[in-house]
Amino acid sequence: MNVEEEVQRLTEEIKRLGAVQTDGSYKVTFGTLFNDDQCANIFEALVGTLRAAKKRKVVTYDGELLLQGVHDNVQITLNPAPAN
Repeated sequence: MNVEEEVQRLTEEIKRLGAVQTDGSYKVTFGTLFNDDQCANIFEALVGTLRAAKKRKVVTYDGELLLQGVHDNVQITLNPAPAN
């Protein structure tokens, strides 16, 4: 799976596990993503996929590196899709 495919899968998983917001974005905590069995089976390196998605402005979250346990309560926001 290439990076673009992984970022696309990540958006699908955030929509599945997260809560939709009034602006069309989705929010989920890092711990929810990290501890989900389906995500564990999809992503070899969840943190790396999150960093790639953040670099592409697909998601936003505080900090650079998220660590399991320490950052479980960090909110990850899937930005709303741009209008065409």
